[in-house]
Amino acid sequence: MTFQHMKPRAIIGALALTAMVGGAQAGSIDAPIEDTPIQPAPVPVAASGDWSGFYGGLQLGYGDVGTSGAADLDGDGLVGGLSLGYDLDLGNWVVGGGLDFDVTDIDIGGATDLDSVLRLKLRGGYDLGESLIYGTGGWAQADTSDIGSDDGYFIGAGYEQFITDTITVGGEVLYHDFDDFDGSGIDVRATTAQVKLNYRF
Repeated sequence: MTFQHMKPRAIIGALALTAMVGGAQAGSIDAPIEDTPIQPAPVPVAASGDWSGFYGGLQLGYGDVGTSGAADLDGDGLVGGLSLGYDLDLGNWVVGGGLDFDVTDIDIGGATDLDSVLRLKLRGGYDLGESLIYGTGGWAQADTSDIGSDDGYFIGAGYEQFITDTITVGGEVLYHDFDDFDGSGIDVRATTAQVKLNYRF
């Protein structure tokens, strides 16, 4: 075989070898791309509210008053006021005490008006973390425009929920009992249902 016949083959072989070497070098320049697994977003963990500390707030709602004994009267209307208290968080349970003062102008059957209610209260409930369900009770004093004032008791239940680190909202239903109101022979019963807004220190 002559040189002229081999030259094109040699040239073609050299070109092929160059292409192979060049391709290998080109492939080795770039680092291999690895697939990075996508991590799932972390699931938020609900923060547990701390109920220990003092609080103060406002309350507003509805009151229904009825009497029995010497007179059978009734009335209803708005009731609202202030609350102050302290709670102690024991883990699963919360205990505390407080003071409520409500003003109102409920006309009781045209005989008298209920002007205010003062309460000294104890409460205890189950800690649900950001919320609290509780029972409450204690001493109450009601003041009227015509038949004086008298002491009694109340019992009830409520619910409270954190909406920020320091502010809670809730609701409370209370039943009040005043026997023989101020010696009048009239027994007074009152039920209140109120929405509460508290700032916790």
